[in-house]
Parts: sequence; structure tokens; C-alpha cells
Amino acid sequence: MTIVPPSPGEPRRPDGPRDPGDAWVVTPDGTRFWGRFGAAGLLAVDADRGVLLQHRVTWSHHGDTWGLPGGARHEGESACDGALRESAEEAGVPADAVRPRMISVYDAGVWAYATVVADVTEPFEPVISDPESRELSWVALAAVDGYPLHPGFAASWPRLRALLDVRPVVLVDAANVVGSVPDGWWRDRSGAADRLLSRLAGVAARGVDAVALDLPEDTWFPEIVAVLEGAARAAGDVAGVTVVRAERAGDDAIVATAERLIATGRTVTAVTSDRELATRLERVAASVRPVGWLRDLL
Repeated sequence: MTIVPPSPGEPRRPDGPRDPGDAWVVTPDGTRFWGRFGAAGLLAVDADRGVLLQHRVTWSHHGDTWGLPGGARHEGESACDGALRESAEEAGVPADAVRPRMISVYDAGVWAYATVVADVTEPFEPVISDPESRELSWVALAAVDGYPLHPGFAASWPRLRALLDVRPVVLVDAANVVGSVPDGWWRDRSGAADRLLSRLAGVAARGVDAVALDLPEDTWFPEIVAVLEGAARAAGDVAGVTVVRAERAGDDAIVATAERLIATGRTVTAVTSDRELATRLERVAASVRPVGWLRDLL
């Protein structure tokens, strides 16, 4: 593997000198990959308008094709951070207008490209903000195959398209999780629930390995829903976690929540070690994991 800097004719970033990651990785057979530390791109999915595609300028690598806003990652930069930074630089994508759903990684051994699939939570209009974009457009899912696509994106699109309907949720029986460790939680149930919610928010931010959810690809960012009952209902809200406060029996609220989520097309993984509740959840088509499974994630 050889690292080759960009040629003098290739344009620099509009905001200053090149980052050390802006270089070619060249394999012994001459194959060139852009990004010394790998690369990342954002597949923004809008429920009404489709996916955001970038029409690349002619002089770029695989120019005059359509692909994703993205580019070389910085040293030590996560896939999500790299994809969000690059899409902001190239297409004006606001970081707070999208929510990552999954990461798919193409690994060539000496180089890797991470596609971050993210749902649009706040509609926005893309803006051409650097010389690499010829055009930016929202494209309906059914129309993507009709565009002259960047070879890398063309190879991954059928697999990604098939996964866009997968929307995982981790549904947590909070009382069962908190009660699994004798740490004095019974003296302050709302405080114990607060601590659990905070740790669940960490899981939401880090993501979950696809294998743990029995899903393909690499990493998923499932919706986290926690059901609180009794005195624990006084716990506060935490960003990244949806809290359901059971008015009566917690188990009934968990089953009802699972049914509601599944009816909207969600793939539900419920967390409880209560055997009776697990049986009820499986009857409504939810997958069930024991509390230890979640504690490993925490």
C-alpha cells in the first residue's frame, strides 16, 4: 500500500489547507482509494422526497456520476462524524436535521468506506457549498437505478435499498432491568430509573452491533423505548430515549407498546427476563432478549 498526496491540479478545500486524510491509498495493483484514513458518505433518507444524491463534477474521481455527499475521514474521526462533516461541507446538510439509523462498511483491507444511513428529522434544502458538486437532488427510491451512479454506490445500492424498510427498536422493561441488580434501587426508584435512562442514551449514541440485533450490515442505531411503572415514572426525560410511563400494570404497557410499534413497521427487540412477559411479547411478534444482553451493551 502506498499513500499518494493529491496532485497540484486537484482543488483544495475552500476553507483552508488540506487535512492529512486527503490523500490517495494506492494498492500494489494500482487501485486507488480516496482517503488516507478511509472515507464516509451520508445516505440521507426523507420519507417524502427520497434520498439525497450528489451529481459529481466531471474532473472528480468517477466524475459525472451520481453518488452520496462524502469524502475522506480525518484521523481518529468516527464514521458518523466524518459523514456528517463531509455532507455539511458538500451539501449543506444540517447535523441536527438527520438521525443516523445504520452504518454499512465496505472494507477493502487497506481502506474502508462507511455509508451512514440517516433519517431526515427536519426537512432541509441541500446547498452546493464546494466545487465537487455539480448538482444536488432528492431522488425517489424507485428512480435511483435510472441515474448514472458512481460505481461504488451502484454496487451497494441494492443492498442498502432492501434495508431502508428496517427500523429497529429496543423496548426495555425498565423495572426488570433495574431490579436485576441489588444496588439499593428500591430506596430511590425514580433515581435508579434516571441512571438507567442515562445509560440507555449512551447506547443510542454509540449504536449496537448488527449481530446483537440479528440484522445484517455493521452497526445500527435503534430507537430506544423504556417503559417505566410505579414510582419510577417520576424519572425525567433523557435525549435519545423515548419514555413510556405506564398508567397501570407495567407488563400490559410493554405489550401494548410492542404491538403499536410493530403495527407501524418497526422491528422490536424487547428486553426482559420475566418469562411470562417474554411469552406475551413473542405472541405479538417481538423478539426477546434477557436483561444480561442489555447489560452487556450498557
